[in-house]
Amino acid sequence: MSPALDDHMTLLKEIAEFLNEETEMETMLQGALKKLLTRSIFASGWIFFIDAKGKHQLIAAENLPPALMENECRSMKRGGCWCVSRYHNGELQKASNIIECQRIEQAGKQSTLPSAGITHHATVPLQSGKEKFGLLNVATPHTVEYDQSELALLESIAFQIGSAIKRIYLTKQEQEIALVQERNRLARDLHDSVNQLLFSVTLTSRGAMEMTEDHDLKQAFSDIHQLTQEALTEMRALIWQLRPKGLETGLLEGIKGYAEMLGISLKTQVSGVIQLPSRIEETLFRIAQEGLNNIRKHAETLDAELFLTITSTDILFILKDTGRGFVAGKIPESLASVGMQSMQERVKAVEGTIEWISSPAKGTEVFVRIPY
Repeated sequence: MSPALDDHMTLLKEIAEFLNEETEMETMLQGALKKLLTRSIFASGWIFFIDAKGKHQLIAAENLPPALMENECRSMKRGGCWCVSRYHNGELQKASNIIECQRIEQAGKQSTLPSAGITHHATVPLQSGKEKFGLLNVATPHTVEYDQSELALLESIAFQIGSAIKRIYLTKQEQEIALVQERNRLARDLHDSVNQLLFSVTLTSRGAMEMTEDHDLKQAFSDIHQLTQEALTEMRALIWQLRPKGLETGLLEGIKGYAEMLGISLKTQVSGVIQLPSRIEETLFRIAQEGLNNIRKHAETLDAELFLTITSTDILFILKDTGRGFVAGKIPESLASVGMQSMQERVKAVEGTIEWISSPAKGTEVFVRIPY
């Protein structure tokens, strides 16, 4: 076995062992890139994930020259290029030399920083079976073209990384299914135990209130009845949050059903076609749930409006009430809750933004924008 082939086999073994241990996507991709560059002739590397519409995302990069790293890798994140275009069109099937790279050329022209002798790169699709995820790209200073053995090594590593990507996706899907099943179990348990007990307390307190003539006892039973009614509403809302029954009939119907359960009159206005990925759909549903809960608890109104606009680039979601509101920039402690933090975290997870627009006696708007 030649020394070069022996080095290739050792590298493939090391990367396979590393990929087998990793469970987080970005850590896995960054670590695999680093190992590849450490034990091969390749000096720089970067990975694009590419969606069904051909939009690319720089998901990992290692040892890029200063010209490509300028402005947080702006030249790598924006614009089109030959390899992404050919990948999206199905024309890029194996490891290939890229003779002209628009990104490297553009960075060289626009940046005053050095490109470290990198003018060309090689690229290979990342896939598992027929499922494609993106591109692995590598470059070496003062190298225009790689030979077949180097391209073969790149292709082998790409297959390994593609299989690891698929494994991590499948693992996360299994985790999400297990989480949904656990939420459903908890919802059933709450409905069958705590919910029924609260309902029994409500009936008992109402019956006791009607049986006694003592004014103080009547007031006490009335307070118990009111508190258990509120607790019952809270419990029903919690069960809905754990197991959103309305979502199987569509996002809008699910939100309307939740509002009705809370006793809120919700007017809706939709622009665009609602065909959203399930992750974004659930994110919007959960945000609507929390927003409607806040209206019921804090707004001192049971009227609300929902505006949903879907364009080719963004999803705009506005939940509006005409309640008591608050001073802009000074969210009351009663509102600055775990629920609001959860809303922010959910929106951030889908790379969106959220803000609360409000003024005293003029209501509140929850304004959400998610890239689409």
